[in-house]
Amino acid sequence: MTISSYVRDGLTFDVVDSGPADGDPVVLLHGFPERASCWREVSPILHAAGFRTLAPDQRGYSPGARPRTRLGYGAGRLVEDVVALIDEVGRPVHLAGHDWGSAVGWGVAAKRPDLVRSWTAMSVPHPVAFARSMKGPQLRKSAYMALFNIPVLPEVVAGRGGRMERMMRGSGWNEDDVERFREEIVDYGALPGGLGWYRALPLAPRVGRVSAPTTMLWSDGDVAIGRTALEGNDDFVTGPYEFIELTAVSHWIPTKAPEAAASAILASIAKAS
Repeated sequence: MTISSYVRDGLTFDVVDSGPADGDPVVLLHGFPERASCWREVSPILHAAGFRTLAPDQRGYSPGARPRTRLGYGAGRLVEDVVALIDEVGRPVHLAGHDWGSAVGWGVAAKRPDLVRSWTAMSVPHPVAFARSMKGPQLRKSAYMALFNIPVLPEVVAGRGGRMERMMRGSGWNEDDVERFREEIVDYGALPGGLGWYRALPLAPRVGRVSAPTTMLWSDGDVAIGRTALEGNDDFVTGPYEFIELTAVSHWIPTKAPEAAASAILASIAKAS
């Protein structure tokens, strides 16, 4: 049965469920500031390989799942949202995430190894490895997080031609990407919820080790995540682990390098088989 939405904690989450209905399920988690549509070029490749994909608009992005306080965006809640989706699927899944979706995916894979057959992380390493890197050069790359924690101001600078659009262009977006941000995030009312993930960072629980076969995909053109953030990342994986570095690709792997993203997911799946 196709899953177009599901309910958890009184919130309703929208889902893009596509591909062969009898295919092994792959759950795809988007990051900030994007929605399920960021997987639009990755999913067809997975479908052609026989897999079903489920890409949710996560907490803060789905209109029916937008808590009004930062307490509603704690990482523990984000993890449980994904667990609830997998419960709706009714069987363990292959999991992949980009950016914030990667941060959440690490939590899901660590907390519920029984539900995750393989794990593909894109751009963002294990939360503990990332936190350790903040003592070095990564701190400067992550300075934008302080801006996102200021009340109201980020929403104001997200206007047409504003500072947030300039930041995104500098990170590798083109005009089509900026227009999609305006339509799918700002005009859709999803920006405050997306920012809520940053504002709830102090509420994040510690994440344990991951036992599922894991692929870490990172790109050397990433302005937000430096290579030092990946150092020691394999310490937090007890199963098979592979690190793949893309050359001349920006932070936005699912939209700028969809073939590489799909290939990494399929590589993780193959290890699980």
